[in-house]
Amino acid sequence: MPGASKATTSEVIEVEGYEGHIERLDGGYTVAFERYTEDVDLSPLFTGLPDDRCQSAHWGYVIAGKLTYRTAAGEETFEAGDAYYVPPGHTPALYAGTEVVEFSPTDELDRTMAVVVKNMEAAG
Repeated sequence: MPGASKATTSEVIEVEGYEGHIERLDGGYTVAFERYTEDVDLSPLFTGLPDDRCQSAHWGYVIAGKLTYRTAAGEETFEAGDAYYVPPGHTPALYAGTEVVEFSPTDELDRTMAVVVKNMEAAG
């Protein structure tokens, strides 16, 4: 039964405002240990996806800080100590000082991230 910790993940991504330690787990899920160091609304990065929103579900736990998910039905903010589920069809707003552990279906996440990366590259 394989697992992962922040220290043992096989992928580390560091860009301005974000640090992610990511591992693809057996069974089709990806775990991400994430830290945000800037406030940012990521909505523009989802342009080109259906409804211009993330198409992956996420289950997570907020270790510190807070994050907000916006859907067609409204928005919800999760704070330190909260566990959450967010269905496909959302955009996130991140806040400096936030740390989360988040699980996502790998296939859905990969399809979404392909568009996000393309949008990041186009933005420079």
